[in-house]
Amino acid sequence: MRMRSRRRSPGSAAPTPASLGPWRLALRRLRCDRAALVFAALFVLILVALVAAPLYASEIAHTTPADNHLTDTTVVDGKRVDVVSLDGIPIGPTWQGNYFLGADYNGRDLMVRLLYGARTSIVVGVGAVLLSFLLGIPLALAAGYRRGRTDAVISRLFDVLWSFPALLLGVLLSTALTLHGVDIGPVSVGSGSRLIPISVIGLVYVPYIARPLRGQVLALREQPFVEAARASGMRASAVMRSELMPHLWGTLLVLTPILLVNAVSLEVALSFLGAGINPPEPSLGTLIEDGLTKTANASHLLLVPSIALVLIVLTLNGLAEGLRRALDPHGVLGLGLVRGE
Repeated sequence: MRMRSRRRSPGSAAPTPASLGPWRLALRRLRCDRAALVFAALFVLILVALVAAPLYASEIAHTTPADNHLTDTTVVDGKRVDVVSLDGIPIGPTWQGNYFLGADYNGRDLMVRLLYGARTSIVVGVGAVLLSFLLGIPLALAAGYRRGRTDAVISRLFDVLWSFPALLLGVLLSTALTLHGVDIGPVSVGSGSRLIPISVIGLVYVPYIARPLRGQVLALREQPFVEAARASGMRASAVMRSELMPHLWGTLLVLTPILLVNAVSLEVALSFLGAGINPPEPSLGTLIEDGLTKTANASHLLLVPSIALVLIVLTLNGLAEGLRRALDPHGVLGLGLVRGE
């Protein structure tokens, strides 16, 4: 049987492959970015370790972050040694289940306190970022879409918050709230509650999330699809929710790890200065402050939490840079102010 070959006529166009959407393109870029994948895997491992902190404390270290073992002994290399010597010097890293990274001056297991402290810093940072999104997104949508007086009032409010350095503003607010707590009508928050640093850090970083979003909304509101939605009689709130908000998700994904780095760093700084998490509850800031005063005889008390903080910050920064390369390859978002540059 003779096959007939089909020839394309000179005027016919070649079939074009279906173009990928922006999210598929971003996912393809992310898959090809080995550095971003490494940082993402490392961050997942850190989260798993922090979630498993109670399991490690109960099943391996057999202690809690608050238990003192001043007069206890432990076996290291077949020899029984004091957890805290008669001179008051705590044991260093044993590289075994008990006191894997050593103990502090109260005989508390440093590995257990490190896991709980890092978890506290991450929880406070995540809560602060969520609060910043909860406050910043509506303000950015209102300022960018309505413009006029609404934009002027909200922008001046951002300018007031932005006129103070984040650390200075955080210390002032946190110190004022920590001294007496918060008692506003039915809302009562104790002076040692985690809600205070979460609220303070979340409020401090509202302009850092709202400013980039406001600029993007200002550009989007002039697009034909927004004008068509307004012409069809759609209310302003519906336009913001259904037409503008879907275009902001990429920016929010890029901003999330950047803001989380800033929030964790600010929480550590506040706790280090005594204006954040209060001892004896562990935090990376309180662990670093405790180790800084006792560096001469027990350097591991300073090195261990400092290295953990550097690891978390570098991991989040690497993940943020990978997401930026995937979602914003041309650098149009302008995130220098969010990074503090």
